[in-house]
Amino acid sequence: MRGEPTCPKCGGRVRAPGLFSDSWQCAVHGTVHPLQPVIPPSVEGLGVVVNRAEVPVWMPWPLPVGWLFTGVAAAGDDRSGGRATAVACSGPGPLGGIGELLLVAEELGVGLGARYAGIDGPDPGPYIDVSSPPHAKVVAAGRPTPLWHVNGAPDDRAVFAGEARGLWLWAVVWPEQSGLLMYDELVLTDLRDAGSEVELLPCGALSPRVLGP
Repeated sequence: MRGEPTCPKCGGRVRAPGLFSDSWQCAVHGTVHPLQPVIPPSVEGLGVVVNRAEVPVWMPWPLPVGWLFTGVAAAGDDRSGGRATAVACSGPGPLGGIGELLLVAEELGVGLGARYAGIDGPDPGPYIDVSSPPHAKVVAAGRPTPLWHVNGAPDDRAVFAGEARGLWLWAVVWPEQSGLLMYDELVLTDLRDAGSEVELLPCGALSPRVLGP
């Protein structure tokens, strides 16, 4: 399943640093932090992303009853470290059926969250109204964190965004009605701060959501 790094904004091919540039380049988006190939979910694979990450690796912890860890992705390289992370989980939806949740932490301008959200990126700022009351709240690394609906996303998903630890936090939920999950004040842990209990993380099959819209 290993492949080549791609553009986090569009999924297109990227050119590695070389003689004419010291950064990864997308023909459409210019300089980018490359999205690394996605690997099947495992505690070991998650550990690799956690150890390289320069941004949080958010996970609902403990996972909701019946939910599984179903994938992780990261944008960045060995030199820069992970500048964006995406963690997928899935399980019983609030209204029945299967729900899927993708949590993205990223630096300004990376564009991975916008790609999963299905909007033009790179950041949620133009698509949220922070002057209005927040639509949902999570507890991220022990801090109450407001999230707002992201306007303009496709009808098949609910998208929320806000700021945690000085970085963008996106929550993308499929199907749209499973967005009710976000009204239960989920507790998110930055796995960089987690202990050995992560070794007991229940893993499921790779979610196709991690591979892109």
